[in-house]
Amino acid sequence: MQIPADLAQTLATTVDEGSLDAAARALHITQPAVSQRLRTLERLTGQVLLVRSRPVRPTPAGEVVVRYARQIAQLDAEASASLGLEGASRPVLSIGVNADSLATWFLTPLARLAQRHGVIFDLHRDDEGRTADLLVNGTVAAAVTTRHDPVPGCTVTRLGTESYRAVASADFARRWFPSGVTAEALASAPLVDVDSEDQLQTRYLEARGVDPALPPRHRIPTTPDFARAIEMGIAWGLMPQAQRESAAGIVDLGGPDITVDLYWQQWRVRSGLLDELTEEVTAEARRALLA
Repeated sequence: MQIPADLAQTLATTVDEGSLDAAARALHITQPAVSQRLRTLERLTGQVLLVRSRPVRPTPAGEVVVRYARQIAQLDAEASASLGLEGASRPVLSIGVNADSLATWFLTPLARLAQRHGVIFDLHRDDEGRTADLLVNGTVAAAVTTRHDPVPGCTVTRLGTESYRAVASADFARRWFPSGVTAEALASAPLVDVDSEDQLQTRYLEARGVDPALPPRHRIPTTPDFARAIEMGIAWGLMPQAQRESAAGIVDLGGPDITVDLYWQQWRVRSGLLDELTEEVTAEARRALLA
């Protein structure tokens, strides 16, 4: 059985819009027509595809259909643009990426691709441990992730290892570590996390034999502001090499290095744009990351 593309797109639009009423407005049809399409799709697949909550959300089976709809839309836009069809929209590449990669090396390969093609990038920034979920639910076509096993329907390529070092401003280090960066001092010195999912500082403390629950924690949710907070002496934290090189007035607090292995996953579809994107991203990763 082949899933009708219009029905799959109706499901994807409903998920995007959050309700059947909003999907009807986006598709320029009535709400009963949206409901009928969804019932038809569920009857064809023999599975419940949508949880009628507020907002609506896809079931695991629904995520598969949503991903299929986005793949069809991606290939259709790419083909129309390649053929120069009248009214063809620019192809859109939706990509999941972690904040540190985005702030340091990831825009460079996108710039090279943008110079060759009229592609529009739709970036979804999330923790590297969660970006694979964006592939699972069909939100993105490719992602930088720590997940090394392929998401169903995707291919995976190792990008390299990002290495982090603990740093602080010179004034902060003098104030909080007057006798050196000891376990006792680390237990009381304020640190900074990007968000509740940021485990880098926790991993460093554990490696130094310090209970991660002891020190006070700031949360500053963007990578540039995270770095500025360290430079301004608010807290200590871990930075990748590219950030350390551009940061002003920081000092190294000593090892160990905390490493994160990064992988690139993309839909397993025959897409020239996706393949070019993968080539550019992997090439830049070889320059920016440890092998």
